[in-house]
Amino acid sequence: MVPDLGRAQGLPAAPILLKQFGRVPYQQSHEAMKLFTDARCIQSPDEFWLLEHDPVFTQGQAGKSEHILAAGQIPVVQSDRGGQVTYHGPGQLVIYVMVDLRRRGIGVRRLVSAIEEAIIAVLHADCGIAALADPKAPGVYVAGRKIAALGLRVRKGCSYHGLSLNVDCDLHPFAQINPCGYQGLEVTSVHQECGSIPPPTQADLGTAIMRALAEGLGGYVGLAMSPKQAS
Repeated sequence: MVPDLGRAQGLPAAPILLKQFGRVPYQQSHEAMKLFTDARCIQSPDEFWLLEHDPVFTQGQAGKSEHILAAGQIPVVQSDRGGQVTYHGPGQLVIYVMVDLRRRGIGVRRLVSAIEEAIIAVLHADCGIAALADPKAPGVYVAGRKIAALGLRVRKGCSYHGLSLNVDCDLHPFAQINPCGYQGLEVTSVHQECGSIPPPTQADLGTAIMRALAEGLGGYVGLAMSPKQAS
């Protein structure tokens, strides 16, 4: 059960819009997040964006180049999120979390915990996967193997960027980097951990995580929008 943070603090529930975009180039979504955040006002609803990217390595704002071991044919893109280098690609769901932290009365550390808790709850309930967070290294792990990564930026009291969950992606590119700056860190995926048990679809997992996170932040799903509606 994901804790209902907003109700615990006596805050009124606020709607969160869920938007599903399909596959989007990383640079395009990065610019869209920044524009959305810069244009926000106090009345702007929070939004979660569900999408996936073409193969790309993204380097965090303070990322160190030595963590990119051999990029090969995969482009490396500089980002303004926190953290070190990570990989995005097909078969990995990405959720960008645009939340007004001041309005919800929380800090970035609590948002990180809420994201981790939502992922862990859905993996357990929908996939039978026992996953855990590590207070020393943000993300979600299965027996020490990283299955989900987190990276956020806060501007004007509002968050953007978010999480990535390996569902059924090619894991080989992670061997070309030190994932999230950790040498030798093993990675895994939902399909790899489920074995012969068919897991939910990537879209269903993404929707379940967004709904669990909305509940955990004391909000509710105001509207689910398709790519055509959101464009």
